[in-house]
Amino acid sequence: MITAVAIPAWTPQPDVWIVVGLVAALYYIAIVRLGPTHAVPGQPVVTRFQVGCWAFGVFTMWLASDWPIDVIGEKLNFSVHMVQHLVFLLLVAPFLILGTPAWLMRWLLSKRPAFRTARFLARFFPALIFYSVAMAVVHIPAFMDASLRHEPVHFLAHAIMLVSSIVAWMPLLSPLPEIPRLQPPLQMVYLFCWSLVPLAIASVLVFSTSPVYTYYSSVPHLWGLTTVDDQRVGGLLMQLPAGLLLWVIIAVVFFKWAGDEERKDVPSHGLRELDRELTEMGLRK
Repeated sequence: MITAVAIPAWTPQPDVWIVVGLVAALYYIAIVRLGPTHAVPGQPVVTRFQVGCWAFGVFTMWLASDWPIDVIGEKLNFSVHMVQHLVFLLLVAPFLILGTPAWLMRWLLSKRPAFRTARFLARFFPALIFYSVAMAVVHIPAFMDASLRHEPVHFLAHAIMLVSSIVAWMPLLSPLPEIPRLQPPLQMVYLFCWSLVPLAIASVLVFSTSPVYTYYSSVPHLWGLTTVDDQRVGGLLMQLPAGLLLWVIIAVVFFKWAGDEERKDVPSHGLRELDRELTEMGLRK
């Protein structure tokens, strides 16, 4: 019988520090070296908001990839592994996009094949399909077990998670007019469909009576959880926090859109009221 264990002691993760430091350094170099010549004249190279978003995205990338989340998720608890995936999906990816100035995104996609691919994937159905396929691949038992046993496959899994998450957010957050965001009504439909994507995988994890991933059946778990219970917690985490956030965004998009539509209607409504008043006063037939 597998017994509960304590949280592993801190250990250095130099590979994580190198990758995260490289992401931060490349952004700084791009802003300083490329910004003055590629930004639109008369506009700032980068805003404080964008720098703050990028910094937060990099910080959450480090948080999810380093001790204790990565160590616990990789060696002990599947549920913590799902927390790591959620951080990449819900925090790292959207904030990196929000932190990228339009000119920098345009430079990154300056090669025609890259631009055409990004523009295609940033549409409603391609983005959903790409993200869904990527999630299915990452959660295939053989692939998941391999990623937990072999570091290169583990890195590949994280890369797939991050890239697919960026693709999924692009129809909503694209900074480029050449790759336009979806209109608000379509954004709401897109977010609703997106909220259904994890349902199939989460259902398998929650309702399965045996371990789906053999790796986790051979390791101890924190908090006295059995392998199946830990798996069920992971499935619930996959569906509930992401689904809740997406529904909150749907509500925000709806109320913003409704407010914008109402403001557009104010001038015409005011003219109708003025016309009625003039007619009642006999000044207009």
